[in-house]
Amino acid sequence: MVFVTGGASGIGADIVRAFAQNGSKVAFVDILVPEGEALAKETGAFFVPCDITDIARLKASIATIGETLGPIGVLVNNAANDQRHEFDEVTEEYWDRSQDLNLKHQFFAAQAVRPMMQQLGGGSIINFSPKRLASAPNMPAYTTAKAAILGLTRSLANLLGDDNIRVNAIEPGAVITDKQRKLWYPRQEQIDAMVNHQALKRVLLADEIARTVLFLAADDSRMITKQAITVDGGLR
Repeated sequence: MVFVTGGASGIGADIVRAFAQNGSKVAFVDILVPEGEALAKETGAFFVPCDITDIARLKASIATIGETLGPIGVLVNNAANDQRHEFDEVTEEYWDRSQDLNLKHQFFAAQAVRPMMQQLGGGSIINFSPKRLASAPNMPAYTTAKAAILGLTRSLANLLGDDNIRVNAIEPGAVITDKQRKLWYPRQEQIDAMVNHQALKRVLLADEIARTVLFLAADDSRMITKQAITVDGGLR
């Protein structure tokens, strides 16, 4: 049983599709209800509307999914929001909100699925920490949260290893989703310029990230844990 946060659109939606196409039982949560319902209809995945910053509701959703579909063996902590923000305009409330959106829920989702993975004899937790944004100057709250995920990944890998639970992170490059095209890369020349900074001169799409998630979820990667795998086409 696979559980994906933020699965209704973008990278998350392609992850849901990839697992569904491989015959996995998949459940996902998101605040985008129409998009989530449409994807559930398309793929046969189980959709639960949920704001992942509401930790009690997130835990309840995970419990419901486990009771309905069976214990969760794969957790994909995909949900995030890469809003840009000016240094002088960041308030304490904005900072805390950013950490809630991009970091806090990943820990508590892992905490919630651990008993199910113990029941199964092991599992795989996959986090996300975009490498290309590590030093972005216009999003310090977001990049702080994402950098912390690498520390969380290593810590959880050590903590949960005795349970045969693997914990890894994916560091995506410039993944051109519909949201990215709309908000940050509205012109084709902007996309072309990003591709030109990659060793592989192809647009990086969400399905490439989904392929890596499938690998880290499968037994093919059974001896890989505490790692961060970069998928960026050789971005420099």
